[in-house]
Amino acid sequence: MSKTFVGSRVRQLRNERGFSQAALAQMLEISPSYLNQIEHDVRPLTVAVLLRITEVFGVDATFFSSQDDTRLVAELREVTLDRDLDIDVDPTEVAEMVSAHPGLARAVVNLHRRYRITTAQLAAATEERFSDGSGSGSITMPHEEVRDYFYQRQNYLHELDTAAEELTIKMRLHHGDLARELTRRLTEVHGVHINRRIDLGDTVLHRYDPATKTLEISNHLSLGQQVFKMAAELAYLEFGDLIDDLVAQGKFTSDESHTLARLGLANYFAAAAVLPYRQFHDVAENFRYDVERLSSFYSISYETIAHRLSTMQRPSMRGVPFSFVRVDRAGNMSKRQSATGFHFSSSGGTCPLWNVYETFANPGKILVQIAQMPDGRNYMWVARTVERRAGPVWSAR
Repeated sequence: MSKTFVGSRVRQLRNERGFSQAALAQMLEISPSYLNQIEHDVRPLTVAVLLRITEVFGVDATFFSSQDDTRLVAELREVTLDRDLDIDVDPTEVAEMVSAHPGLARAVVNLHRRYRITTAQLAAATEERFSDGSGSGSITMPHEEVRDYFYQRQNYLHELDTAAEELTIKMRLHHGDLARELTRRLTEVHGVHINRRIDLGDTVLHRYDPATKTLEISNHLSLGQQVFKMAAELAYLEFGDLIDDLVAQGKFTSDESHTLARLGLANYFAAAAVLPYRQFHDVAENFRYDVERLSSFYSISYETIAHRLSTMQRPSMRGVPFSFVRVDRAGNMSKRQSATGFHFSSSGGTCPLWNVYETFANPGKILVQIAQMPDGRNYMWVARTVERRAGPVWSAR
């Protein structure tokens, strides 16, 4: 096991629990001097000591994985590359700072993020003041805030995931069809009227009116898509308080960020309800993570399966760590999710050699590429095109 980042993590655990080195050393049945050497990366963490630590603190052994540090290194590296700062920092210095002072490194990243948000807001306000006031300048920071919220949690939200899984199990106790059970729960428990229509408009696939408790769903949606929309609405109605608590933990800086976060959490719940963790994990393992086969088995879109795979990070039952990206022909990323240490840069363009762009010339064909990314690791990218009729319209919640 690498000792690179272990010392700071052991020290973090000890400080969080309020233990002295002597007290923790006694619990781990090692000498205080040995523990001191571990915390300062002079000695590596042995398997025996690792097992004692996981027992004492109740953490998973993967807590000591370097993935989180890799992410933080990439984030801090991006800060140093900001042209406005005009600094030149060697990458090894960045890694050393994260290793020795992870809390300080995280504070620098968060401070820089707030600086970018403030700068963007000031630029937008200035543009409105000195133009026709149309407010044409768009601010993407709320999307970045929400993306980082999921990113910092390795794209896995345990409370929400298990709540969705337990609800699905409860609804299907009698082996009922999930679509029928969701419809029944929405109508009988929450008094929602569900109307399936063909005249919602070209750009509207579903719409919920909280005043009349009416959920309108386009008949153009597949059965799997209709189930997903119903599950998302059920998330708001049945687990609204939990969603609000999770949003509050994000400490978002704007109302738009709050709204986007609530939508993201509702969609997360929907995916976890339609594809409950333990069962989906077992099937994915059995199918060797064949996305097309999983899509066919569950009658769910390729994109939904890929997105769910990027959330499979439950402690003690982790799946293969996937990153999920949705990109258009122009290179704009409309969705970025990662369960790996890979960090998607929030600035700059993407590489023209990325196989994503080749897929547009080969619609429906799956292309595979092994590529080394800026973090120095090799990743296997599986890319294919998907077709979308229209984007959903939802009411603000």
